[in-house]
Amino acid sequence: MHAKVVVVGSLNMDLVARAERLPRGGETLAGDSFFTVPGGKGANQAVAAARLGASVAMVGNVGDDAYGQQLRQALESENIDCQAVGVCAGVSSGVALIVVDAASQNAIVIIPGGNGLLTPESVQRFDALLQNAEVIICQLEVPPATVAWTLARGRELGKTVILNPAPATDPLPRAWFAHIDYLIPNESEAEALTGLPVNDIDSARCAAERLREWGAGKVIVTLGAEGALFVSEHGSRHFPATKVKPLDTTAAGDTFVGGFAAGLACGLEEGEAIVRGQRAAAISVTRAGAQPSIPFLKELAP
Repeated sequence: MHAKVVVVGSLNMDLVARAERLPRGGETLAGDSFFTVPGGKGANQAVAAARLGASVAMVGNVGDDAYGQQLRQALESENIDCQAVGVCAGVSSGVALIVVDAASQNAIVIIPGGNGLLTPESVQRFDALLQNAEVIICQLEVPPATVAWTLARGRELGKTVILNPAPATDPLPRAWFAHIDYLIPNESEAEALTGLPVNDIDSARCAAERLREWGAGKVIVTLGAEGALFVSEHGSRHFPATKVKPLDTTAAGDTFVGGFAAGLACGLEEGEAIVRGQRAAAISVTRAGAQPSIPFLKELAP
């Protein structure tokens, strides 16, 4: 299989509880519903890229448990190449504990499980996938050394390299930036990476310009209901968001990243790829769950 998009990252089983509001510290709160659904930023982005037009391969790890089998099967059902999804003996699969409130905001606790055992050597064993890719995507739910190796290898191979720095809480190593073609943080991640406040379009532009000064090729700051800001060597452009009534924002960012990557892999111009990602993300927030919320290309408005 020729995979135009290769995703190196996490696979989690999401355990989702819905409640009227998020609990406070030490509080026990009655919830409204509970369900399990395949997730993980890496797997979500792989599913989004596959549903939105690309041929995709996933590089990651699961545990030798029932969740691991389900996570792999979920990707295979999307025709995603899973030859590089390893099974770690004696380890649980990654799990995300998610609480979603009535306003569709969420709080998440992640247990890495097999994701924490994805080493640079694990990825290197499937270097042929990277060589055959057009776009390589990484996030931050696997060990930093693995992300660093993959970014550098992607640059060495001349591929289009995307880093979604999620979930970022601290600045990235400066050496990473020169390997990144598209850095795609949200507002809080852009703030964590730069130390600059990010709360509107102008402040997002300042943060993006700082990230470009440090070596990132182009930066897309996703702004939720305010859309996305694209900053490159040619200046900046704001892309307004489609107005929708959100139900669950889980995986909206992943849907955008996967849709954008698929657009690039399919030959779209950058702005067109951003719009594809935005339209897909707008649909995803109107649906519950991570991967189940991700739309197919045929669902996007022309």
